[in-house]
Amino acid sequence: MSADTALDTDVPAALDAAPVDDGVDPFVSLTGWGRTAPTTALLVRPRSYEEAVAAVRATGSRGSIARGLGRAHGDAARNAGGAVLDMTALDRIHAIDADTGVVVCGAGVSLHRLLEVLLPLGWFVPVMPGTRYVTVGGAIGADIHGMNHPGSGSFARHVLSVELLTADGEVRTVPRGTPLFDATTGGLGLTGVVLSATVRLHRVATSLMSVDTERARDLDDLLARLATSRPGHRYASARIDLLARGAALGRAVLIRAEHAPLDALPPRARRRPLAPRPLPFRPGDLTAAPALVPPGLLGRTAAGLVNALGYRAAPPRRTGELRRLTAFFHPLDGVPHWNRIYGRDGFVRYQFVVGYGQEAALRRIVERMARRGCPSFLAELRRFGEADPGWLSFPMAGWALALDLPAGLTGLGPFLDELDQDVAAAGGRVCLAKDARLRPDLLAAMYPRLDEFRALRAELDPRAVFVSDLSRRLSL
Repeated sequence: MSADTALDTDVPAALDAAPVDDGVDPFVSLTGWGRTAPTTALLVRPRSYEEAVAAVRATGSRGSIARGLGRAHGDAARNAGGAVLDMTALDRIHAIDADTGVVVCGAGVSLHRLLEVLLPLGWFVPVMPGTRYVTVGGAIGADIHGMNHPGSGSFARHVLSVELLTADGEVRTVPRGTPLFDATTGGLGLTGVVLSATVRLHRVATSLMSVDTERARDLDDLLARLATSRPGHRYASARIDLLARGAALGRAVLIRAEHAPLDALPPRARRRPLAPRPLPFRPGDLTAAPALVPPGLLGRTAAGLVNALGYRAAPPRRTGELRRLTAFFHPLDGVPHWNRIYGRDGFVRYQFVVGYGQEAALRRIVERMARRGCPSFLAELRRFGEADPGWLSFPMAGWALALDLPAGLTGLGPFLDELDQDVAAAGGRVCLAKDARLRPDLLAAMYPRLDEFRALRAELDPRAVFVSDLSRRLSL
């Protein structure tokens, strides 16, 4: 393939992506990935820049917001009573420079599709979240992060420029290093609609990961291990048992990994080192998680059992295990509709970060979660490196903890409100792209550039063309 290759490819259907209603009533009910508090909006699916411009210029009094594959957990991509722009039809990969590793693509292209095309050429998405089913536009709007944040930063660090449709109906090329770029990356679609992006990629030699696994006996042991950088480990994350108490508080299974070099592969696998290894399931498969889980199944007892078995089943130490990319990065992508396992009430993703030097605050929060008996099956602790310039980007240098909790859990709202106070008092922040319940009075303490963001929005969008349920809730 030539160094500069034009491509024209489509994105596969999204898991749980909201359908476009072509009938008499164009309004549809939408939720975030957490499936909480649905709201109704007019869903518009532009298939070209011209249609996107027309949709923005026709925006009514309730405004509009862009939406990708629906993986924002809360209300960032919802707009009750207004318009939601489904951007998944702008799904073209326009060009790839296979020598320098730069791709130009539409905002509706998924990371899954990028990998299908790029991996055989020896390139990988530079920042990979916990699911492949995120669009490039969504990755920019949320400024997504991954297990390699200390060395690679968030997604915006690798974006060279975006084409942005602003509230006046104009399409602007926005290069990195400008105020509008910094407001847009992590800006949750509130500065405009990302139409396309130019992204720099990461070179890899194989489609496998070399993974090291170890157990940490408690929180202090875990933090010490995570803080110890080791050569050859681009990625690191720990699955933490938030139900463990006493001497075992914060025990975890820690994994570190790097893209496997060619000489680490068995001889037979070296013949096709970049051959993609597909997911065991694909979106749209009939096999899916149940739509309703019986009450009590996801309680503290079940979570405690799963967490304990996961910890004990992990080896005390294992090095050099070869894993497929999908098994390492996206084990849940192989289970269609896994977000339904929490039942009709859905679930809340709570993610926060506190800075280095605030380990005591982190310990207090983990202790509170253990005492509360938070039934979380999926809780991960990671290190973040230096923050990127995005004014509302979530990552900052420090410790980040993410967990899922059943939304119907008794007393969950007040409990998380108290945790928000603890996080803010420690100089930390919660992740807005995953939030559905933060109170606006804590926002300025968590995001010190909030006033700059609001001022730019007021100047760029005086009619409030771009609005979401989240922006109304938090007065963004």
